[in-house]
Amino acid sequence: MASAPIRIPVAPGVEIAADVAGRAGAPTVILGHGGGQTRHSWDKCEQQLAAAGYFAINYDLRGHGDSDWSPDGDYGISTRAHDLMAVARHGSRPFALVGASLGGITALVAASLGLEPAALVLVDIVPKMSAVGVAKIRGFMTANPDGFSSLEEAADAISAYYPERPRPKDLSGLRKNLRPHADGRWHWHWDQRMMSDERADPRHLLDLMDSADWTDRIPTLLVRGMKSDIVDDDGVADLRRRIPALEIADIRGAGHMVAGDRNDEFNAAVIEFLTRVMPPA
Repeated sequence: MASAPIRIPVAPGVEIAADVAGRAGAPTVILGHGGGQTRHSWDKCEQQLAAAGYFAINYDLRGHGDSDWSPDGDYGISTRAHDLMAVARHGSRPFALVGASLGGITALVAASLGLEPAALVLVDIVPKMSAVGVAKIRGFMTANPDGFSSLEEAADAISAYYPERPRPKDLSGLRKNLRPHADGRWHWHWDQRMMSDERADPRHLLDLMDSADWTDRIPTLLVRGMKSDIVDDDGVADLRRRIPALEIADIRGAGHMVAGDRNDEFNAAVIEFLTRVMPPA
């Protein structure tokens, strides 16, 4: 099923890039990727959701992929949440939010600021994250500020960070996450300023969740990679305390990048949950 690109104005000088697939007017599923990724990490999920009868909106977060970068360097969590609210207006009700890592944090904040989806899927993210895992991710994202001499060098860096994932033989997929610059080197295609924006610090998410009033009425699924270094048992227990009816889908053999590690199992878990709590017809 073909997808169509759209651009969504969210602020002066900032447009969000997205792909849409499925029948307009059908219940909508909005897909938000993790930090440092692009919407292409959801390509297969987007298509399977459309085939299941949903209208899928698969967007690049501000400062990522084909979306605009903030002119003033604003990558605050609340700013991202308001971006998501603007994206949601391009779908139909009911709508569900599916967010991985940074995309999941964005969905949690948006819900806590008044955006009320019919369902919420958190992909290997919880408000109480493992500090060790967060430090590891930040270390990877802030490394190599001068870029890479080749796609092969970038692939080596990814393999060193995530040795359990097989190094890809075809490196063309990296072109969706890196761009060649005038200096002849390959750079990650996201705005490095987001790593130094104090407004982007998710630590206040716990305080925001403490005052949230949606946690007892929005069906919520946590899809957890069993090899995750971000979501540990303490974080799961904290989320279950906040959302007593929380459902959990454990994906064995997957790390923090669940959809990339076990794509078919991930998609099946998400679609099974959504068809129960927000049927496509």
